[in-house]
Amino acid sequence: MTYRGFIFDLDGTIYRGERLIPGADRAVAELRRRGLRVVFVTNKPLSSRAEYAAKLTRLGIPTPVEDVISSSFVMARYLHEQEPGTRVYCIGEAPLIEELRQMGIQVVDDPRQARFLVVGFDRTFDYQKLTGAMLAIRAGARFVATNPDRTCPVEDGEIPDCAGMVGAVTGVTGAVPEAVVGKPSPYMVAAALDRLGCPPSQVGIAGDRLETDIAMGAAAGMRTFFVLTGGDRLEQLADDRLPKPDHVVQSVAEIPDLLD
Repeated sequence: MTYRGFIFDLDGTIYRGERLIPGADRAVAELRRRGLRVVFVTNKPLSSRAEYAAKLTRLGIPTPVEDVISSSFVMARYLHEQEPGTRVYCIGEAPLIEELRQMGIQVVDDPRQARFLVVGFDRTFDYQKLTGAMLAIRAGARFVATNPDRTCPVEDGEIPDCAGMVGAVTGVTGAVPEAVVGKPSPYMVAAALDRLGCPPSQVGIAGDRLETDIAMGAAAGMRTFFVLTGGDRLEQLADDRLPKPDHVVQSVAEIPDLLD
């Protein structure tokens, strides 16, 4: 197979918290040296793309902001394509809200004025925000979410992710998102491929989550690399409900040797 592009997940794949996965910087540098385009994808909407790019650069992987594809960015793209300049009530933190505003989306305080309810990973999620979500849906807002992840890897374990907020909204309204735009959705695939400029058949993807990273790559026709440095474990491959990767590696440091 000829590779022209490669997609890397971030949390649990390139780094964990503030610590670089050993050898990740050299692996990315080697792929770039061989002429592959590289992008980084993340479902975590807690930092801006500029902040992610700066973090990668600080960890030894120089990265322009355009090479970071976040669920916040993909959400902004999705809303702009659906209804440019639309009004949204947003459960999410400042980087998600800022990404929406940069795309011309209006973030409103009154949920009854919203055309869309946007739900993302929010560590300040509370009863007031849940009530706002309920009011938005009752007023006819379309329900969309950034990502389906149940937990997010951090240096000392895991913390609840966006699925907790989505589940709470569904629990009180009975509504489910009409679109979840992060991995493994085709919306995230489209954004990454637009940046890479090559077909999925010439792209590899590495990630630590079978249900998101590996599922997205498999559905799109990419070669998939499951890394064991993050949230999911080798034993989970025995679960027939989960997608099977093309390769299993201890870390991304092993990937260049598999592309020879």
